Amino acid sequence: MRFRLLLLPALALANSACGTSRAAESTDKRAGSADKPPVEVPGTWQPGPGLKQVRIWPGPAPDGTFRPQPPESVQVFDDAAAANGVSRAVLDVAVPTLTIMPAKGRNTGTAVIVFPGGGFQTILIDLEGTEICGWLTAQGITCMVSKYRVPGGNDFWDSSLQHQVTPAIPRALQDAQRTVRLVRSRAGELGIDPHRIGVLGMSAGGYLIAQTSNILKPTYRPVDAIDRISSRPDFAVALYPGHICRGDGSFDRTLPVSKAAPPTFIAQAWNDATDPICNSLLYATALDKAGVSTEVHLFAKGGHAFALRHRNEPVGTWPRLVEMWLRQIGML
Repeated sequence: MRFRLLLLPALALANSACGTSRAAESTDKRAGSADKPPVEVPGTWQPGPGLKQVRIWPGPAPDGTFRPQPPESVQVFDDAAAANGVSRAVLDVAVPTLTIMPAKGRNTGTAVIVFPGGGFQTILIDLEGTEICGWLTAQGITCMVSKYRVPGGNDFWDSSLQHQVTPAIPRALQDAQRTVRLVRSRAGELGIDPHRIGVLGMSAGGYLIAQTSNILKPTYRPVDAIDRISSRPDFAVALYPGHICRGDGSFDRTLPVSKAAPPTFIAQAWNDATDPICNSLLYATALDKAGVSTEVHLFAKGGHAFALRHRNEPVGTWPRLVEMWLRQIGML
């Protein structure tokens, strides 16, 4: 077997964990959120001082949005686990962007593009975006946060219709492919190695990086010379991925897994009530069958959307495991 499987004490019955909770996927669990209703703030999300946010398309994004939608806004909610006491989710993204966070200290030349989760309805920009980049940049890694199109950028639960919707056009995947190409095209000015560009995604973002790792044919018409550059990441990290394991426990038939996929790290908790453990198990098995080097860590506890919020628990060791794995595959 080409993948390493670490099982911390947990139920070893994978089949009992298969099947996705569709309603729960409408928005990822916000770790640490209070009962106080969130506040919606009009206007586009902006990163912190000194950080650069750039549009990934030279003009309007191809194929627009899934349906007409209001202007972008930001949902702010109390979060005791966050550094400043609040977390944010971005709503109604029509103009996808990339926010660049330079490496701190010694620049290793490695870059990671982070795709936050949010059920393909929102972007959890702090918990699964900028906070993740804070850890990565401290390791000398240049980090970028993707703000891809939502809602309806990919397979999602429509609460108004009470059923799953799979858009005919994968707009989030279009944005992801373009983002990898854009970063690779700017490797020189960013001070990174064009052959050491990885992707990291959580929950819905984990599904998006699985697609980006395996679907290398462009999903949109080329718009400029950048689209002649490869969109294949050099490594991938999927944390508590969703959407791969369907409601009947079967593997997503629209996700073609091939030997062209990059080395992949997967981590999830057995007690994840939003995206069951079968998402990780099925994807790791498919990668292994394709001959792709895969590292898998399954933790007994951690729930969903654990991100960096469980530092004193076993699940909180995943960042260190990623660092060791990156060194092992020659990316650090």
